[in-house]
Amino acid sequence: MKFQQKMLNRTKKPLTILGYVACVSALLYAVPHLWWGMGISVVFPDEYKSFSDDIWLVAIGFGVMGFIAILAALFALSFIKSWGQRFPRFIPLTLGWIGSIGLTFWGLGFFYLRFFIEIDRAISPPQFIYQDLNVHLIIWGYICYSLFLVWGISLGLTVLNYQKESLVQNGRANKSMFIDR
Repeated sequence: MKFQQKMLNRTKKPLTILGYVACVSALLYAVPHLWWGMGISVVFPDEYKSFSDDIWLVAIGFGVMGFIAILAALFALSFIKSWGQRFPRFIPLTLGWIGSIGLTFWGLGFFYLRFFIEIDRAISPPQFIYQDLNVHLIIWGYICYSLFLVWGISLGLTVLNYQKESLVQNGRANKSMFIDR
């Protein structure tokens, strides 16, 4: 029995790494947003002074989004940690697939838009011309939206693995229930 458990743990490791990648991606999004909300301008993509002085906008845009991303990091861990099995199966699966699809398409959206701007099939509206021509903001966009892609894809693969594993475990439980009778 212990040998089978060790073999199962060995085969799970590469797939659990994806859960950690999703967790770290969420934290990489959360941390700068939290310190920007506290007024620390390190790695802010534009001139920090140009950001709004409205306290509610800062609190929601940075503080709340950072806190939600920390919850998303914990959510990603729930697929690979034993404490995550306490939830009914459909809740993490539904939220996980929605999150994965949303994050992946959000990340792809930037690349799609940049592609069409570069081939002159899309024109920036006047309020976004500065952002679409500023090399530093473009590089920041590639970095930031790549993070969304990595986050979404790793979360999706983690959810897919969780879905397969939970089906296998449910199948084993149902078999043992019939064998015991």
